[in-house]
Amino acid sequence: MKIAYEHTDTFSGEANYCWVNRGTVDVPENASDRLVMRRVKKALGLSGVRGRVDNYGEQVAFYPYGVCHVVFIGPDYTHID
Repeated sequence: MKIAYEHTDTFSGEANYCWVNRGTVDVPENASDRLVMRRVKKALGLSGVRGRVDNYGEQVAFYPYGVCHVVFIGPDYTHID
């Protein structure tokens, strides 16, 4: 299963999209939320970085502490088999 992510900057706590890094990671079909987060953080070079997680059902927003960034994580519907 493919998981899509968008890593961008924030302004006043909201996504700003002055710059953005987009990509996908592969995870097993029944992957836990923890595994998904670990794979995305590894792909972005954020392994070990702590932050706040907001869960919106299908999509998750990760706000790393100490920087004005946000990572949106959710299913990648462009690669449906």
